[in-house]
Amino acid sequence: MTSVTSMTTRPLAVPGAWAFDPVHHRDPRGRLVVWYDEQALAAATGHPLRLGQTNHAVSRKDTLRGVHLTRLPPGQGKYVYCPRGSALDVVVDLRPGSPTFGLWDALLLSESNCRAVYISEGLGHAYWAYEDDTTIVYLCSERYDADKEVAVHPLDPALALPWPEGRSPVLSERDARAPSLGEAERADLLPGFAACLEHYARLRTDAASSGSPSARLA
Repeated sequence: MTSVTSMTTRPLAVPGAWAFDPVHHRDPRGRLVVWYDEQALAAATGHPLRLGQTNHAVSRKDTLRGVHLTRLPPGQGKYVYCPRGSALDVVVDLRPGSPTFGLWDALLLSESNCRAVYISEGLGHAYWAYEDDTTIVYLCSERYDADKEVAVHPLDPALALPWPEGRSPVLSERDARAPSLGEAERADLLPGFAACLEHYARLRTDAASSGSPSARLA
């Protein structure tokens, strides 16, 4: 675990994903947190976040979104934060050839903990809303491209994701029809591990050549 003044950072079990826990500054007026810090992200990943798009998603209780990813190139890195409600957030390694292919990690994102998670290109992302009006905000490295978007079924037994037991998820039609992990791999829908590693190295090289102050902290 590493620490920057505004937050602590730890890698998740899935390589290429990190959790960020901000320092909570409290006084009689309330609370202040820095939920995104460019230097903290660059120290973890080796490069700053290129901001191509921001998303704001509001979900009813028991909504399940994902598992989603964007094919490379260009892929889509995501910095995900929950300013309202709470959600079980899951990151899945969907990179064929990765030593951790199919591995997942999960963490609670909530308005109470103000935790965020960064998800590198090639990793899958899904979450289950625990409350009505749960709000998830995404900082995305690239704009949404429907032709590059891939979904894997979030209830695939091969993944065995840790969704709440005894509750029925609310799924979009698209997610309900999504292929299993095995089907997506056989259809060549998923980005290869080697291609992802080349992409991450290119991001770090570009950051170093640009002289980015935040990248020099990595």
